Amino acid sequence: MSEAAAAEVLSALRSLNLIGPTQAPPAEQLAGGVSSDIWRVDLPSGPVCVKRALAKLKVAADWRAPVERNAFEADWMRVVAAVEPDAVPELIAEDRAAGLFVMRFLDPKNHPLWKARLRDGDADPAVAAAVGSRLGRIHGATAGDAGIAARFATDYIFHPIRIEPYLLATARAHPDRAAALQGLAEATGSVHRALVHGDVSPKNILLGPSGPVFLDAECAWYGDPAFDLAFCLNHLLLKCLWTPGAAAGFLACFDALARSYLDLVAWEPAAELEGRAARLLPGLFLARVDGKSPVEYLTAEADKERVRRVARGLLADPVNALGAVRAAWQKEIAA
Repeated sequence: MSEAAAAEVLSALRSLNLIGPTQAPPAEQLAGGVSSDIWRVDLPSGPVCVKRALAKLKVAADWRAPVERNAFEADWMRVVAAVEPDAVPELIAEDRAAGLFVMRFLDPKNHPLWKARLRDGDADPAVAAAVGSRLGRIHGATAGDAGIAARFATDYIFHPIRIEPYLLATARAHPDRAAALQGLAEATGSVHRALVHGDVSPKNILLGPSGPVFLDAECAWYGDPAFDLAFCLNHLLLKCLWTPGAAAGFLACFDALARSYLDLVAWEPAAELEGRAARLLPGLFLARVDGKSPVEYLTAEADKERVRRVARGLLADPVNALGAVRAAWQKEIAA
């Protein structure tokens, strides 16, 4: 971390009265996502993470988003802590003017990253089921809540950080599927039913001793809960190309997560939510190859073509069951 950046972090911690005016505890910039800077700082009271949103995301494409999303992420953590206390890190302090907050650092020794486990071929359906159940309880507790809907009326953030870079950018890359992708963008953006995390990905899920812990909710939005379900299931399909030897396990995780989540859907007919997720999933699938945020582990053109083949086929002929999406992908990777 540069000296200037370190000084900014320590200055923020002083303004929040977490360290004294002359204290300079060790600070280390952590590797992470593309949308924020994250630091570990070893306070006398224990290690913390400081997270600050970036106006321009760290990707090749010109991708910008409002920095006030950092405040909505902190608010999402507060709401979820009241519903599922073990599902989020402890929020310690926040400086909204600076666009940053401080949370408890969770040691990777007892909070391993789910993405790392999947990369190594450790595809445990019980873990996937726990993710689906916890996500379903969060959605269920916030569905139909007018106060939370007003608090997270963040369409103006969700559109530039999710709808545009995933669905609309992909539509520009595939003109013959543009109408389908634009339709998905409009349909997704029009549903306002529960508090959505917006980035439920294995890279943002720690496997804690009391269950999965969700990180990086800076896309928090009162919108379509089917987005969170489809977004996470998408990664389990893609992992079949990253660690092919565990493909059967990833597909079993797909089934377990979908089943555990849908079993909890009581705020609307489960079949309707599943249908929206099944229609959206191919768009997100294609976006991770040809959108603004391609997954870093799909580099072989042959693998990208497999994704395109299945996604484009399902965009042309949509299905209403998640199992049908999974079956189409299973057929492709078995060929």
